[in-house]
Amino acid sequence: MKGIRFFQSIQAKLIIVYVLLILIAMQLIGVYFYKTVETYFKNDFLVSRNSQVTLLAGFVGSYLTGDQDSKNAAEGKKTYADLNEFVSNLFSINNAEIQIIDANGNVISTSVPSHLKQKNTQPEVIRALQGIKDNQRIFTDEDGYRKVIIAKPVGSGARVLGAVYLIASMEDVYKTIRSINRILISGTLIALGLTAILGVILTSTITNPIKEITKQATAVAEGNFDQQVIIQGTDEIGQLGHTFNFMMNRLREALSLNEEEKEKLASILTNMNDGVIATDDKGHVIVLNRRAKQILQAEEETTIGLDISKVLGIPDETIQGLLQGEVRTTLLNIELPDDDEQLSVRITFTPIHRRGEGQSGIIAVLQDVTDQEKLEQARREFVANVSHELRTPLTTIKSYLEALDDGAIEEPQLASRFISVTRSETERMIRLVTDLLHLSRLDSKQSMMSKSTTLVSEMLEEVADRFSFQLQQRKIEIVIRVEKGVTGLLLDRDKIDQVLDNLVSNAIKYTGDEGAIRLEARKIEKDMLEISVQDNGIGIPKKDLTRIFDRFYRVDKARSRNMGGTGLGLSIAREIVKAHGGTISLESELGQGTRVVFTLPIQQEEEDEL
Repeated sequence: MKGIRFFQSIQAKLIIVYVLLILIAMQLIGVYFYKTVETYFKNDFLVSRNSQVTLLAGFVGSYLTGDQDSKNAAEGKKTYADLNEFVSNLFSINNAEIQIIDANGNVISTSVPSHLKQKNTQPEVIRALQGIKDNQRIFTDEDGYRKVIIAKPVGSGARVLGAVYLIASMEDVYKTIRSINRILISGTLIALGLTAILGVILTSTITNPIKEITKQATAVAEGNFDQQVIIQGTDEIGQLGHTFNFMMNRLREALSLNEEEKEKLASILTNMNDGVIATDDKGHVIVLNRRAKQILQAEEETTIGLDISKVLGIPDETIQGLLQGEVRTTLLNIELPDDDEQLSVRITFTPIHRRGEGQSGIIAVLQDVTDQEKLEQARREFVANVSHELRTPLTTIKSYLEALDDGAIEEPQLASRFISVTRSETERMIRLVTDLLHLSRLDSKQSMMSKSTTLVSEMLEEVADRFSFQLQQRKIEIVIRVEKGVTGLLLDRDKIDQVLDNLVSNAIKYTGDEGAIRLEARKIEKDMLEISVQDNGIGIPKKDLTRIFDRFYRVDKARSRNMGGTGLGLSIAREIVKAHGGTISLESELGQGTRVVFTLPIQQEEEDEL
């Protein structure tokens, strides 16, 4: 996580806000204090000067009466001199100038001798000579000093004898105010410094726990869920720490449950017999389980991210319809690269809906229905074959019976031949129905087993004896070889004889004159016996090998039917061998011959029925 600069941190912001609040408060207090002090000193100064001027105006009134009844004029002059001396002594230490002005505006006495007997034309003096009492003005001179002018009329009643004029400097007052202001500013700066220091200390008690929680949250974001916040108090920050620790515990539990669910889901998807493909809202593949990869013969690295229509080979319009909420099922045939067959796959598409957001993707379930399709096809072929196998002899019988009914019965030789054919077709139907009933019993495990110990060599020799006439007639050599150590075997002799008879009969049928048939018996495992029937006949095409044990399946249908076969012999043989707990297989190459091998367990408990 990227670090936060100090001035971008909450601590700096709190300190700045704290200092600004103190600064604003000090400013407001300072302004108020400054104005109050300034007003106080100014008013005090002005009141003092006004009192002095008023007092002086009352004192000099007797000097301005102009009374000539005094003893002589010399006494009058002495009086003005005394007044001048009084004024000079009174205001010499006050940094001010005082003037006594007669009714004509002439200065008759002043604290500044150079202004004596000059005419004073100041507006305040003129107004005072007119009898106006309040004449006061504060101004700034050319040197930048603030001064005050006060003029008071001298006299009683309506008669104005003169005026008292005062001009005084206020610099001492403002110098005192500036000194107080400097003290206030210094105090403010000291207070701000202390405030900043205290702010750092106080805010650290808030920000340090927050930093700790942030550190733990960062560790959680990186996948470490074992972190715990140290609680340092019971305030809101402490409650936040408690809440964070509680949240971590719940989150750890939720993640653990989520991981368990994901593992369960992954295990289910991996071990499903059906393939599963999931897409996003645009139809791109995001999940592909193992079975789906097996069915589609695809790799996950090259499939993830592709459009599902390309993966399954279906039109884009179908996917667009699915994304609009339609659920569909379709059948897909997939060609296998190393086999002539193809897989039949039923695909069920189901839209994924997310609460409040509509459809967010598609789930495609792939079911391998190849065996079902084969079973259905076999069922249809079985019904068709049975119908055909029964219809052919029935049609023949019907035709000959109609011929006999039409008069052929009157001709003994012809009637005898017709009846012989009818009997042959009837026996053929009986054999077919018997084989079907036999297969039905084997399928339903209702066929009774009667097992007994049988010598293998004796059983194979008796099979050869049963077909000796046909073998001699076609000059076919039969060789029997029993491995040393193979003696008795517990089995149902009649049913195994039926298997051997069927295999040897087929070998004779499809082997040319002067051919060879080989019967062998040997142990392949400690508890298994292998019996094989091999010929050097015409062989079977490779494409027919996978279906050779299917019911009614014939490689050459016309030839097999002419030879009297029903197409059920190998199917019955397979069911009998399976009933004994063994297996049967066939190997053949066209033009080279065929080898049929079946195995039987050497040690097997007797059973009354399958």
